[in-house]
Amino acid sequence: MLRAEPTLPPLREDLALHPGPVGADGAPSWTMHDPLRNQFFRLTWPAFEMLSRWHLADASTIARAVSSETTLEVTPEDIAEMATFLARSQLLKDHGPAQTGRLLAINRAHHLPWWSWLMHHYLFFRIPLVHPDRLLSRYLPRVAWLGGWSFRLSTLAALAIGLFLAGRQWDAFATTFVDRLSLPGLAAFGLTLTVAKVIHELGHAFTARNFGCRVPTMGVAFLVMWPFFYTDVNDAWTLPDRRRRLLVGGAGILAELTLAAWATLAWGLLPEGSPRAIAFTLAATTWISSLTINLSPFMRFDGYFLLMDTLDLPNLHGRAFALARWWLRERLFDLGEPPPERHSSGRQAFLIAFSFVVWIYRLVVFLGIAVLVYHFFIKAVGILLFGVEVGWFVLRPIVLELREWRRLGLRLVARRRGLISSGILAGLFLAAIIPWNNRVQAPAMLKASEHAAIYAPAPARVASIAVTDGQHVEAGQTLAQFDTPDLDYQLAQSERDIAIGRYQLASVDFDQQFRDHSPVIARRLETATARRTAFTADRDRRRLTAPFAGVVVDLSHEMAPGQWIGVKEPLLAIRSEKGALVEAYVAEEDLPRIAVGAGARFLPEGAFTSIAATVTAIDRTAVPTLADPALASTFGGRLGTRVAKQTLIPDEAVYRVRLTVFPPLAVPVSRRGEAFIEGERQSLLARSWRSLAAVLLREWGG
Repeated sequence: MLRAEPTLPPLREDLALHPGPVGADGAPSWTMHDPLRNQFFRLTWPAFEMLSRWHLADASTIARAVSSETTLEVTPEDIAEMATFLARSQLLKDHGPAQTGRLLAINRAHHLPWWSWLMHHYLFFRIPLVHPDRLLSRYLPRVAWLGGWSFRLSTLAALAIGLFLAGRQWDAFATTFVDRLSLPGLAAFGLTLTVAKVIHELGHAFTARNFGCRVPTMGVAFLVMWPFFYTDVNDAWTLPDRRRRLLVGGAGILAELTLAAWATLAWGLLPEGSPRAIAFTLAATTWISSLTINLSPFMRFDGYFLLMDTLDLPNLHGRAFALARWWLRERLFDLGEPPPERHSSGRQAFLIAFSFVVWIYRLVVFLGIAVLVYHFFIKAVGILLFGVEVGWFVLRPIVLELREWRRLGLRLVARRRGLISSGILAGLFLAAIIPWNNRVQAPAMLKASEHAAIYAPAPARVASIAVTDGQHVEAGQTLAQFDTPDLDYQLAQSERDIAIGRYQLASVDFDQQFRDHSPVIARRLETATARRTAFTADRDRRRLTAPFAGVVVDLSHEMAPGQWIGVKEPLLAIRSEKGALVEAYVAEEDLPRIAVGAGARFLPEGAFTSIAATVTAIDRTAVPTLADPALASTFGGRLGTRVAKQTLIPDEAVYRVRLTVFPPLAVPVSRRGEAFIEGERQSLLARSWRSLAAVLLREWGG
């Protein structure tokens, strides 16, 4: 009689099973170790009971055995789900066609195209450097005293005294921190951080080895090309005692904080000099790295694993994210689906809030890293890497969630809340793609049609002032007179030289000496005459005149007789009374949308009525410097600028557009505001695409 082939493939014989921690509900758990891939799986009580009878090889038989021999109720469907999980995790020993096909599919999935392989390894990869297990076992007895009560109490005392001394000298501590923000200081911080991180990883390694865990590798990992040390202490999952797992996870932070405590004490006790500077660098570096980076639970650093063990929730991020996505779908569409897993109401609310905080934190961090990568690499490569990071870390999760919505199909609108949410989302989508916006908005200044700032032609002393603030002047009218004693002396000297030269030339007929030197005398006379002409012209420039008819405005308070004036100081301004114009600064991506002759409105800042205008001129080159400081962000304006050599340079390319105001009006003072120019209709999506294309073309080309 032929024996029927088992319906369930057997488990792999190399799998190891370890007792796990007791759950919050008092149920036992177990940890299964896959040594080939060094992966760990937490098994619940029902899963353990099913695997304990897996040798029965039949789903119905296993279900009956578990239900009759324990208080659990297990169905063949539960066994089928377990079999699917085991097959997907490659924990079964099966040589049948189905399993062979599955393994081949997994193997093909691991053989990525070169571009996909490059992208994954650019985002994150590890380089193992050492296999420290033997060394850790050898040196563990020599460092065991660091975990004793005597050293712990000594460290607490050092911490208290160090903080007390630092508090008494806080000004010196803070000043030292600022002084160290130099190139040599930053290099010292980098070297110290490296030493602190080595001690951090040794803390993990020695603690894990002390509890009997293997530490197969230590090395360097790279997250978006940013290096950091790592230690493989995955064997800590086999520890059933949660306190021990917490100690393994927190040992690195405790090692760094211990270093920080003793370094802080050393800084407070040592005299000025190199040892004190080294102690400060150690203290500042370890305090900052431990408290701001390692304790953060939002990335997969020590704080995450500590929180995971505290809550006893393996794969905390994945499970919390699944719960938050479920919550979001329920709030938007009221699907009525059960949560991915059951928690108390308080824990569920915490996990959902935690997920949203992690998402926001990661969005900020990854965008910041992307910007740094963009700036630190050559432009072409920087843009490419920027796109990879934004696409993988920001856009990819959104696309995956949208795919899930697509899978749900009509279920999204099956209930009233789903209809409302879908309607709102559809409205937002239509608002993004419909070209409803036909206005180009730009920061602008309303000013007189002619406006001239008057400066001193050279450093000079004010002799007289002929006008007052607000006075009407005609073109060519004298505004002020300057004098320069040195110039007056040089002009008088030139007059004397001319008189002497003329006398000597007139005497050549009766004086032999003058006759012999007449060519030299003639050249001297010519030079003196030229000097007088130049000095006279320079003196005439000391008289300031109005370049056109208008009103005197912005008369400087330094314009007083007897005062010396520099060439870079504006003395006054003349503003025309013929009319007004508006100068707007349009962004590069909006420039193709407007044309000469287009209608426009100018809304002054703080006003409720706008002024009609027409576009009369459009510059075709971006302004190199901003001539209207009031529009700069430095002075409360909307244009982002930076200061270079006492000039304002726009952060982004902007183009000056001149608008003529109708009907003409007199402008008492210049006014800041916004110009709204009629232009080609454009959707928000098209505008975003144009902005992105402009940046790509500009940066890729230069």
